[in-house]
Amino acid sequence: MRILICTLVACALLGSAYAELQNVQVYGRIDIRARYYKSSFNNAAVLGGGPALETRIPAIFLPGRATGQAAGVAGVFDYDDARSDWTFTELVTTLGVKADFTNNVNGVIEFYDFAWWGEDFRSDYITGADGRANTSDDVELLQSYIEMNEIGGLPLRARIGRQRLRYDEGWLLSDRATPTLRIAWDGVLLTYATDQFEVDAFATKLAETSPFEQDGDVDFYGIRAAYTALENVDFSAWWYWVRDARSLSDTNLTWLGEWFENWFGVDDYDPTNLHTVGGRAWGNWGALDYDLKLAYQFGDADALGIRFKPYIYGDDEAEWDTWAGELEVGYTFDIAWKPRVYALGVYFGGEDNRDLSFWDWLNPFDKPQASASFNRLFADPNYAPACNDNGCMTNFSELALGVDFKPLEKVSVKTQIGRYWANETFDWPAYFTIGRYRVPIAPALSFWTMESGDDIGWEWMNVINYAYSDNLTIMLFYSHFFTDSDHGLDGNYLYSNGTTFMGGTDDDDADYVFLWFILTF
Repeated sequence: MRILICTLVACALLGSAYAELQNVQVYGRIDIRARYYKSSFNNAAVLGGGPALETRIPAIFLPGRATGQAAGVAGVFDYDDARSDWTFTELVTTLGVKADFTNNVNGVIEFYDFAWWGEDFRSDYITGADGRANTSDDVELLQSYIEMNEIGGLPLRARIGRQRLRYDEGWLLSDRATPTLRIAWDGVLLTYATDQFEVDAFATKLAETSPFEQDGDVDFYGIRAAYTALENVDFSAWWYWVRDARSLSDTNLTWLGEWFENWFGVDDYDPTNLHTVGGRAWGNWGALDYDLKLAYQFGDADALGIRFKPYIYGDDEAEWDTWAGELEVGYTFDIAWKPRVYALGVYFGGEDNRDLSFWDWLNPFDKPQASASFNRLFADPNYAPACNDNGCMTNFSELALGVDFKPLEKVSVKTQIGRYWANETFDWPAYFTIGRYRVPIAPALSFWTMESGDDIGWEWMNVINYAYSDNLTIMLFYSHFFTDSDHGLDGNYLYSNGTTFMGGTDDDDADYVFLWFILTF
């Protein structure tokens, strides 16, 4: 792989030596989004960022149980209207330059800045003292790549450098972590495209550990093919592979201690290999449209397993083995406003092995078992906005109905109601209740548990888009989350790819509103 990358870089440099500049295009985008969350997040906050984890069940009440969280059971939600709400305004600025050269050579440089209003203000109105602004989190280089087209007279394109990747509506691979947070990859992308099909192959670097480790990087590879020659249906298929070879260890003992660990078969973590294979079929028959996506995930999950340690050692035999899918079917009526009604079904497989049997509780040598739910990789879809899904909620199913229509030429409206369930539920330590508070009965008997409910709740979402001009779009979004009491107080491991708890301190409904201005040029 390194030889291939070096060869392509050399070809790009040699080609650019004979290329002459033809055209330069400057482009940009400004996003301003004011957001408001009510009864959703807790009051804890990460410095310079969003909500922080807050303990729901202390680890002392979970002896011998491996939850994957050092704090015991923790989450970022509360569903409690007695606590403070979250309000902030995002300012996102993107500025790029694209240069076209002779010999089918292009180059792109794109800068990006994300900030909250008030983060960089540097004047104290009380004292009048002005200070230097904190610029450590300001402008980033989002894209910087060389592109060669029609290599060898073939419909072959190579992009080398930092670049954005997005396929299949961002279902598993997107260039956005949130609607305003962009992400990009450092690597090589090869594309062979004809009128009937397209094949993409990429190799990217997610983390570089040299010279501290000889083979300790995190790499992301993928191959995707799409066939679009049929009349009513298009197809795509993909294989994505994340390889994390960073060394993992529960302990750092002497040679004798390491020998005993090898003999007992503990603290023996291999590189993580997360493989995702899947496919998509989409198209329409007249007024009927459809979109089906399926994926299967498998591979060694050691980087996840090391988190699941009840005492000293984690699960060095953890594996992914789960499915995911989404089906949307819609029908557009040929009447005023062009209403389109649709049904949506979503499934992301999950695991929750955080309970403990009586015999496991008695066995001091019992090995923990990780809970490897479907990992949504670098996803975009936000199935539950009031829960701040943003591509990281898993171990759940959803059924939804919706309609979108255009009451005016420049205005489009969408409304949807959806129901959510947890696929694999969490077991609480046995408890009795005093009001909304839960008092553990016998924390030391960690095998004695009470299962959480699988009902998550309902969410009603509404979106109004106003195309003010060809360059300016204004979006108003409102979502109300009807929190089921089983979810609000019980909670399950759905967030952060199934590694974070989503239970709160109450079961109050939650609201999410934002007003978003998008200017492109």
